[in-house]
This record gives sequence, C-alpha cells and structure tokens, in this order.
Amino acid sequence: MKIIHRIVTIALMLSLGFQASAQGMLTEKNSPVIKDVTLEADFVVAGGGLAGVCAAVSAARHGVSVILVQDRPVLGGNASSEMRMGIVGVLKDQYQEAGILEEMQLRNFYYNPLQRYTLWDDVIYTTVISEPNIKLLLNTTVEDVVMDGESIAAVKAWNINAYTRYLIKGRLFADCTGDGILRLSGAKFRRGREFPEEFGENCLHEGGDSHTMGNSLLLQLRKTDEDHPFIAPDWAYHFTDADFDYEVPKSTIPGVKFNYKRIYSPKDNNFWWIEFGGLYDTIFDAPDIQFELKRIAYGIWEYMKNHPDGRCKGYELDWIGSLPGKRESTRFIGPHILNQNDVQSGGHFEDVVAYGGWSLDDHDPEAFHKKGRISVEYKCPDYFGIPFDCLYSVNVPNLMFAGRDISCTHMGLSATRVMATTALLGQACGTGAAVALTKGVTPAQVRAQYIGELQDMLEDDDCMLPYRWRKVSPLTLSANTAPANEALRNGIDRQWDGADNGVWVDCGDTGIEYTWKKPVTVSGARLIFDSMFKVRGKRMRKLEATTERVSPPWMMPKSYRIEAKLKKGEWKTVYECPLNYVRLSKISFDPIQADAVRLVVTETWGGGKGHVFAFDIL
Repeated sequence: MKIIHRIVTIALMLSLGFQASAQGMLTEKNSPVIKDVTLEADFVVAGGGLAGVCAAVSAARHGVSVILVQDRPVLGGNASSEMRMGIVGVLKDQYQEAGILEEMQLRNFYYNPLQRYTLWDDVIYTTVISEPNIKLLLNTTVEDVVMDGESIAAVKAWNINAYTRYLIKGRLFADCTGDGILRLSGAKFRRGREFPEEFGENCLHEGGDSHTMGNSLLLQLRKTDEDHPFIAPDWAYHFTDADFDYEVPKSTIPGVKFNYKRIYSPKDNNFWWIEFGGLYDTIFDAPDIQFELKRIAYGIWEYMKNHPDGRCKGYELDWIGSLPGKRESTRFIGPHILNQNDVQSGGHFEDVVAYGGWSLDDHDPEAFHKKGRISVEYKCPDYFGIPFDCLYSVNVPNLMFAGRDISCTHMGLSATRVMATTALLGQACGTGAAVALTKGVTPAQVRAQYIGELQDMLEDDDCMLPYRWRKVSPLTLSANTAPANEALRNGIDRQWDGADNGVWVDCGDTGIEYTWKKPVTVSGARLIFDSMFKVRGKRMRKLEATTERVSPPWMMPKSYRIEAKLKKGEWKTVYECPLNYVRLSKISFDPIQADAVRLVVTETWGGGKGHVFAFDIL
C-alpha cells in the first residue's frame, strides 16, 4: 500500500512540474547557488493585481500562452490579504462590472462563505492556475528588459524564494504593475500632475509637479464583548484631540464633495484616510513611506480606542497592514491620454473597450498630515467609456498596459484607478493581446483593423461596453420563441433603466424553448444568469472576524440542463450542469441536428424561480 501511495505521489508531483532528484549530497562542487531558467510564451504579463490577473486569464482563454509574473506570494494586489483595499467601481447597480471580476466574486461566495481574506487570495489563485495556458511565477520580480530594436524581446526576473534567475521571452508584453517597471524599455511615461491648461482640466487647481496621491495602510477591526485599552509601540505617533481640531466645512459647490479624516467612529471600518507619500516618490521612497504609515496607523488606533468618549467600545484591532496600497505612481503614454473632460463627457470613444464610474476623486498630496480636507470628489456621469488607445504604448510597439498605469492624466487617473475598473481594463488588455497575437499584428494595428472584433469578443465574455449592446447569435435570432422570451434576444444582459431584460423560470418546468421550422445544427450555448448586481456584499468585508455567511444569489440557477428535440420528436439532454455558481457559462457539446432547444433550470440557490438574462444557441 505504501509503494502504491509513493507512486501516486510521484506521479502527481511530476504532473505539477516537480522533478525528483536521485543524485547524492549537494556541495559547492556540484551544485550552483543560483539557477538560470529560460521561459517563453506568446504573452508576458508583469503584475498580478486584479488588472494583471484579468489580462492573463482573458488572453489564456482565447488560446494564447501566458506567463504571469507577480512579485508577491499572493495574487490580487491591493485587493489581496496583504493590503485589503475595498474593490470599488461604478456606483449604481445596473452598471456593475461583470466579466472575470464578477466570476471571481461569485466563486468567492461559493468557496469562501465567511469571506476570509486568505481564502479570497486562493479564489483568485484558483482562477489563474485553472487555465492550462498560464504559467504563474509568484515571488518573482521583473528586473530588466531585453530589447530587439524598438520592441521588447524578453524580460529578466528574479525569484527570491527559489534563487532563480529567469529570462522570459515573449511576443507581446503587458505592464500591470501599477509602477510601470517595463518603462525600462524606453516607453514614454509621465508621473505627477499636469498643468491645468494642458488638457483644460478645471478640477485641477495646481500642477506641473511630481506630486501624486499617497499610499494607504489599512486597519481591520473586529467586534468583541470584551474591552481593553490599546498600547501602541513607542515609535508610533501619539495623537490628542488637538491634532484633529480644525474646521470640516461641507462643499457648497454642486457636484463637489469634500472628504476629511474619519477619526470619530469605527462603524464603517474604512481607514482610507491613513494616507501618506504624495509629496515623496511613491516608488523610490516606498520604505520610508511604509514606516510613516505604520506610525500613523498605530497612533490612530491608540487615539480612537482609548478615547474617553468610548467611541470604539466593543471593537478590537484584528489586523494592521504592513504593505501600503498605492493610488498613483507612473502612467504610460498611449495614443490617447484620458483626461478629466473625457471622463465628465461620458467617454464616447469609437474604440471603447472598458468603462469606469467612480468620481474624479483627487487626494491631496499632503494627505494625512494636512489639517482640513484631504480629498475632493467631483461628480461624474454614471459611467464613462475608456478607449483601447489608452492601453498600448505610443513608442514601444509590443507593449500594452492595464491598471493604474494606463495612459491618462493625473485627473483621469483619479477616476480610473479603482480596482473594479482596473479589472475591466485588464480583461480588455488581455483580449486585445489575444486578437493581436492571433492576427499577427501589433496593438496599434488591432485598433486600426480589428477593433470591432475585439469589442464583440469582450461583450461575448460579459464585459458591457458603453453606448452599445452585445450581438446575439444568428441561430438565436432565427428561432421562434414565446413572447415572454423575447427579452433574451435584445443583447442586454442585465436590468437596465427599469426594464428587466430577463426571464423568470420555474424549476423543473419546460423552461425556455427555441424552435426552428427546419432542423438546424447546434453545438453549444451561451448563458447569462442573474448574479444580483445590487448585492454589494460580493466584495470583501472590511470587518474580518464574522460568523455571517454569504451564498450565491438566490435566483441564480444552481443546476440546469439543455435539451434538444430530435427528428423523431424526442427530447435529448445534450448538456447537464449539476453545480453552477457563475453568471456567464459558455458550453459546448457534440454537434446535433435539432428543430428545438430548451433550457431547463432544475434548482436555484434560493429554492425559488431562476432568473436568466441570456440564452444564446451556437
């Protein structure tokens, strides 16, 4: 039995890339200290935050070989357990971001019902390693680039845990690091604030400097029945009421909101205002900024927890970050630089590939140490388009980017830097890369020749694009169906402006049926289920220790099947899903001749009716 177990273990290790060694003891005579490895892929993505993850996964799903290089032990960047920043984006329910981000959030509902951050890390990790076309390198830092003329030929990277130097060759590269390490290629970039007159940005009142928005270090609290004073380290700041004695006037300007430090209540547990570094270099001065944020964070909790008014009674410090989350550092230059006016006018671009919906949220570079308001929000449209021309370099032909280092102004960044938006940018970047690699062209040529194809692919992958709707499959449009099902053929895969755009289905009923006058060949389907955008609890809580469980939305089908009606009039099950927890499902089955196809929902997560937004026959 032990021999069988050993054989199975060795086979598993080999399948995961491990190589057993039969050699003897290693010494300085027969063993190198550092290992050199050369890897190659079609698409190399630097940075494993939400933008990099979505770029890598989207490219891989479209048949591209990908190497994803992440300098941390976990994926997720600012959203990971290391930093625990909240994922935010558009503010209204009907505009909520879908695509790969929504898929990961729904997977988190299923595997992580208590919403523990370490499990959320591994939900993101699972999304990546489940793709056979992706090779993931964690704890690996890009250190240099190798150029071939104006293009990047390879990147050099170092894995500090494995003492391994990598030479990673590729055809196309994406910088999703936020800091823009692939600027080593000579790619044009800018850092800091433009002069207001350069783009006519009237929300920017000063500029022409290297100042940025700062970094934040978060605290995470938990509720408790006990109450104890908190003792901060000696090196922390020790605040008093005098440190927060200043006026906090509200804005009197329509559409403008002033924000201040929130040292009065732990209720929302949102410590974004523990912010510092905007007057410094958020890259080169990162160690000093990190220490200053630690001093502030411990001092703030000591002040709040021990305050005589008892404002934090019933709360304890559960976690304090060590790695600050960045808002701003470097921005690459693409053919278009997104600016305040683009955002406020709604972003009507011919080459739109993503969208945002956050405010123009400009944080003062003095941040925490400023007495008075530390950020100003300027109202934006409910959503605004972002063009493909912001996602590739103007002077390095095979360099793309996504995340907070896209081509935009400081003010443009203030609205696009939030993570739900950067996830959409990552998916657009990765899908654009797949088009470029499949067609054998550069990103600029994708923009010139294949932008419509790219947009169709994004919409098919459940990425809504502003001011247009998804094209429904020809087979679906040619079918006959009940009037109640017509909403499934309008290409609007969500509730919109008061219209439901979906169909409610009784479990076990005959379901949603399409028929044709003559038999047609069917080989798959595309389904969009209602994932209840108005449930904001999909995104990780700010309070850690909790016993409140979450589950997938109640109206989402948990199991279903697809049946086809054959020539003899009999119904045959051509696909059956025993467990579903995602919004988008693309399924395929052996081609079959049928004159009718139907979707039968057998169970939902809440036990009632299921709600379906799209049922396309392929």
